[in-house]
Amino acid sequence: MLKKELIELCLLHLLYIKDVYGYELIRRIYGVVPDIQESTVYALLRNLSKNGFAEQYVGEKSDGPTRKYYHITQAGREKRDHLISEWRELRDNMAALGVE
Repeated sequence: MLKKELIELCLLHLLYIKDVYGYELIRRIYGVVPDIQESTVYALLRNLSKNGFAEQYVGEKSDGPTRKYYHITQAGREKRDHLISEWRELRDNMAALGVE
């Protein structure tokens, strides 16, 4: 599993839990992948939306700027499940080699 797919898995999993706006996704992912660039996350979010794995919508207006929220689609749930399966297989294969 490559880094891009790992970040996609993180994004889809966070969206699986609840709808989230872009900056919050970046903040949460940075704890897992500390060298991630903000532009990379937004590019992946755009691709997930373009490919039908997520949908974007404008949240309610608050005192600050308008926030764009992301929502996982059924196709996104299926992709998340597939990526989790790949992650588990990679983890198990690495453990079989003694890499922990």
